[in-house]
Amino acid sequence: MTARGSAVRVFSIAMRTRFRGVTRREGVLLRGPAGWGEFSPFAEYGPAEAARWLAAAREAAFEGWPEPLRDRVPVNVTVPAVDPERAFAMVRASGCRTAKVKVAERGQDDADDMARVEAVRDALGPDGRVRVDVNGGWDVERAVRMTRALDRFDLEYVEQPCATLEELAAVRLRVDVPVAADESIRRAEDPLRVKAAGAADVAVLKVQPLGGVRAALRVAEATGLPVVVSSAVESSVGLAAGLALAAALPELPFACGLGTLSLLAGDVVADPLVPVDGVVAVRRPVVDEAALAAVEAGPDVAAAWRERLGEAEKVLMAAGDGAAGYLGALPGSAAGSVAVSAAEAGVRAAEAAREGDVR
Repeated sequence: MTARGSAVRVFSIAMRTRFRGVTRREGVLLRGPAGWGEFSPFAEYGPAEAARWLAAAREAAFEGWPEPLRDRVPVNVTVPAVDPERAFAMVRASGCRTAKVKVAERGQDDADDMARVEAVRDALGPDGRVRVDVNGGWDVERAVRMTRALDRFDLEYVEQPCATLEELAAVRLRVDVPVAADESIRRAEDPLRVKAAGAADVAVLKVQPLGGVRAALRVAEATGLPVVVSSAVESSVGLAAGLALAAALPELPFACGLGTLSLLAGDVVADPLVPVDGVVAVRRPVVDEAALAAVEAGPDVAAAWRERLGEAEKVLMAAGDGAAGYLGALPGSAAGSVAVSAAEAGVRAAEAAREGDVR
């Protein structure tokens, strides 16, 4: 079944705070026999990358997800690049005991980041956990310097301090703080290179960019790294897929980045997936017609998104996608079983080479 054969609705939700240059979160909701799925790739994603997001939406709508191993998922509060006073207030209001703080925002400097992280630590107290997300915004030298400086606030880990795997590996050798990889996994043609390169201690996995819950589970197993499940700033429909992944993982050692609805000024359900005391219940909320109508996109935005949907669908169809077979090898897709198998072989070869060097 194609996306055109299901109910297709386009939403446009304002952000409460500008977030990495984004002021509105837009996307498509697909309805199938298993429920609703979300297709909301960011503007910079072309059809090949967007096809992974569509694969995830179709998995949700037409197939459903694996059985959960847990019914609750601990989450962090996400703190945008706001002033220290607002950062403090956001953390206190969240009820979460872990905070992810955005740093390296354009137009701000290192002092701004230090002040924001300090405010977050003050809000959490000594027992809370603080992680920072750089989104690849530092070079190696700045990453080393800032990670060491920020560790005075006892960092849990630093997420994607630099853009490339080689840079991540270099930083990891020079700091005592664990390094987490996000973009180096979700935007990579080969998501397992992060392990072969020795570039990360933690894998940050997002369902839509990886092609679905089952695809993300395969990546998690193949990397062998501790996993943090995070959102792509989605509606409750997209967040439900992230919760399904977090609930299906054999181990969940970290709070997940699935408490992001506070960043949005609206939602598409009547009972949003918001945390209570730092925990989100694993459930699948139903799209509410009144809530959706309040955030439904206008005709021009809807037309643009239907065009993106069609382009992504063409990529899936060219890859041999059928009603249930859309998790096959997509061009440049982390979800592709062929790509994952090849990447696993590459990891084994790299590990063997390193062992040979030691011997």
